[in-house]
Amino acid sequence: MFERAVKIRRVSKVVKGGRNLSFSAMMVVGDYNGRVGAALGKAASVPDAVRKGRQNAERAMQNIVTKDGTIPHEVFAKFGSAKVLLLPAAPGTGVIAGGGVRAVVEAAGIQDVLSKTFGGSNSVNTVRATIKALLMLRDPEAERIRRLGLANIHKPEAAPSVDDSADSADESDVAASNGEEASEDSQANTEDSTDEAPDTTNSG
Repeated sequence: MFERAVKIRRVSKVVKGGRNLSFSAMMVVGDYNGRVGAALGKAASVPDAVRKGRQNAERAMQNIVTKDGTIPHEVFAKFGSAKVLLLPAAPGTGVIAGGGVRAVVEAAGIQDVLSKTFGGSNSVNTVRATIKALLMLRDPEAERIRRLGLANIHKPEAAPSVDDSADSADESDVAASNGEEASEDSQANTEDSTDEAPDTTNSG
């Protein structure tokens, strides 16, 4: 398990009776296999702050996507005033990073990566920006399959072709002509029955 204290700060709070001193520790932990986490721990002493930070970071560990010891694509993230750019690198390049960025990518098990930081130099913000960038990584093949699946779900139904429309029109014409013939036959049968009926007006 990888574990590193990126930044330990002494915090002084002025109160009525004087000053209260405490410490905060930014801890990064990882398993060298795609899981990494970072968190702050605060306590009245440095060992307690480190212990709390490690426990919080272990609870905050998340999975990230890696590919052949590097990252699958370029990614850029911002947290506060800190900006981090990560680029995939060829095998043998190593980790070209420093400070909080190096701690995070090494904890995640990334062996070859290029990085550049912009903006503020706050180590805590840099670590959080690096974590945010790593969580934005996606597997290209899995993303392609996901997008194809969404495209098939939202694909509109095909409109009926001209031939199908013509066939349906012919069927409706045939049905109409059969209905007209049936009505003519019923009228003829009614007239025949009227002619054959006996005349009973002069009987008696």
